Amino acid sequence: MAMRKGKSRHRISDWTQRGGGPRDEADFTRESLIRRAVKLPADRLEAPQENLEDLPKAEGMVMGFFPGGAVVRHEGQPLLCGIAKTFRAPEGSSPLAVGDQVTVALTWRAAAGDPKLDKDRADGMILARQVRRTALVRPQPRSGKRRGRYDEPPFEKVIVANMDVLLIVMSSRQPPLHQALVDRLLIVAQRGNLEPILVVNKLDLDRPDEALLTELVELGLTVLLCSALTGEGVAALRSALSGRRSVLAGPSGTGKSTLVNLLVPGANAPTRQVRLRDQRGRHTTSSARLYDLEGGGTLVDTPGIREVGVQIRPTELPWYFPEFDAPASQCRFRNCTHTREPGCAVQAAVEAGTIQPRRYQSYLRLLSDLEENRA
Repeated sequence: MAMRKGKSRHRISDWTQRGGGPRDEADFTRESLIRRAVKLPADRLEAPQENLEDLPKAEGMVMGFFPGGAVVRHEGQPLLCGIAKTFRAPEGSSPLAVGDQVTVALTWRAAAGDPKLDKDRADGMILARQVRRTALVRPQPRSGKRRGRYDEPPFEKVIVANMDVLLIVMSSRQPPLHQALVDRLLIVAQRGNLEPILVVNKLDLDRPDEALLTELVELGLTVLLCSALTGEGVAALRSALSGRRSVLAGPSGTGKSTLVNLLVPGANAPTRQVRLRDQRGRHTTSSARLYDLEGGGTLVDTPGIREVGVQIRPTELPWYFPEFDAPASQCRFRNCTHTREPGCAVQAAVEAGTIQPRRYQSYLRLLSDLEENRA
């Protein structure tokens, strides 16, 4: 099949969206990395003739990807790395993700400290990655077929690894605040050992429902209000992120990329307007992009999401609703599902107003989805 005109340029644009881009070091400019990533032939990504174990080793963080390899930051310099044939990662999830800490075998030119770009092969080969301490995970079925009860669990796509904070970005209008999505992302944060912070953007359009915010604060969730257009609340958000590794998540159109441009001068993250006919955002970020914050720390922007899959057993779901803990200990049955059993203290707490009815309805919807997926 003939290559269509302009395909090389299209691939360059795609890499800039995927790789995130390094800082402007003298010998490793963004433009030179883009050119090398696009033109890097397949044979360059194979291990060099030397024994990889004999080459100098270095530790670094994965910044982004290009076809067949990854960009790894080592001592402030981005290195174009292939994947060693001996590289092995635990099954069941993405082998590599932005934020992973990896061990790289440096090639002869990079090992010698020569700042001149190596035109013949990759700067290093990724040998191994360290155990992830946190992860933002999205379940992804291996196929579209319904799985049986004893089939293998679905593949978990790791969006970003080793972050400290999950910033759940919502807006009060255009699009409206999606309460059920917040509940699902709170579960994702707990499963990934991430601290959740809810950021409600677009205060210039409308103020969020105070009753809902009070309910979320009572659950122990940190809530920040801001406007990327007027700058209101941005200083508090910048302070909350200082010195920490954070990842943005939320629906398209809530202003994630606009916030990135405010927090990271010169980021130039692309932005688009919300579709007025259905109040839905339009995707501008195609994959995770990593930025450095001026006050220290890193920020990762991720593609917008409209729904979040949660892959847990139905019996585990009550663990992710902390307000259920106290009354659940008083239920008549130990394996109570808190749906229709007699003597259920959780249902009694909902009727008494101790547990918010909205949260309980969210629990029932999630439980129904999990049971349907296991059927």
